[in-house]
Amino acid sequence: MSLSPPPALARSLLLWFAAEAEDLPWRRTADPYAVWVSEIMLQQTQVATVIPYYRRWMEVLPNVASLARAPLDRVLKLWEGLGYYTRARNLHRVAQDLVANRSGRFPRDYEEVLALPGVGRYTAGAICSIAFNQPRPILDGNVIRVLARVFAVEAAVAQGGTRYLLWQRATELVEAARPAGGSLAFVALGSQGKRGGGSRIGALLVRHCPCGALNQAIMELGRRLCTSRQPACGECPLQEVCQGHRTGEPTRFPNLAKRLATVRQRVVAVVIERRGRVLLRQRPAGGVNGSLWEFPNEPLAEAVEAREAVLARWPQLDADSLRPMTTVRHSITNRRITLEAWQARPRVGTRFPRDVGVWLEFGALAELAFPSAHRRLLTALGGAS
Repeated sequence: MSLSPPPALARSLLLWFAAEAEDLPWRRTADPYAVWVSEIMLQQTQVATVIPYYRRWMEVLPNVASLARAPLDRVLKLWEGLGYYTRARNLHRVAQDLVANRSGRFPRDYEEVLALPGVGRYTAGAICSIAFNQPRPILDGNVIRVLARVFAVEAAVAQGGTRYLLWQRATELVEAARPAGGSLAFVALGSQGKRGGGSRIGALLVRHCPCGALNQAIMELGRRLCTSRQPACGECPLQEVCQGHRTGEPTRFPNLAKRLATVRQRVVAVVIERRGRVLLRQRPAGGVNGSLWEFPNEPLAEAVEAREAVLARWPQLDADSLRPMTTVRHSITNRRITLEAWQARPRVGTRFPRDVGVWLEFGALAELAFPSAHRRLLTALGGAS
């Protein structure tokens, strides 16, 4: 089958985006700081989830200098609930470095952006195309799905050769949107204007930042129409040229590797209260959920009874005060975790080793950042008190 040339595909995407683009808060600015924050937040996180976090972040930390000045605990608190907290720590670290070494200016050079902690090839391409209108490609899950279907890519997308091919296709598309004489951006807007419709934000982006608009168009197409299980082919601007659609089985593409087997884990946590204080510990800065606060907890073998495990691990507890509190189920990648929480008081006159944690006033806990599962324990504790 013959393939539609990149300029025709780019034009169709820009026409669709000019008419249908969602008015997302980070699309109202070309400030590289704002684009950078939004792209880091959007890594492995859905758009609807990110929107309130982005708005709150930009209200509190509107520029590089304010982020650099902010205490890490404040940054993590603003991030609380988004997960993958290394992203927040990298934002903070980069902002401090930019203030110290670049007078707070965000780099424009692609290689310099790519070298920033927490920025890979996809994120660097998104930042440079959206903030600086550079013809840099992007390739995330949505883009892979669209391209694999448009070009009916049979090979597994995890293979190096297939991934190289997809990057090449993405490069050809964004370069086709680059402004030039008779730019596609202006052709798209002219055609759309004659029909009298169009999304104002989409039209503005296509006019002023066609490379960024092209990349956002293909991402949005994958997110909204070219979905994994039920693609809306009848609404897709690429329907007529999509090779996957022509096969009658668009969901056969992309060819994904098998998912990791599900691993089930049990964890037991204990909420220990004494004279208006609660025992908490802070996770090491360099590990998973680094620098976040949590209640004392331990892995729990499948056959072990939780109550006995709590008393064995924390012998300082008053056994008569120990009672079940709540159960929280959550997932991290392929792990399905059941967190069984208990509530207790210490025995009179007992002391806890220093490595167990620190005693904090209950009223101060609202300012601390917790992993989502432990935040739910804190909520349950507040409801019970």
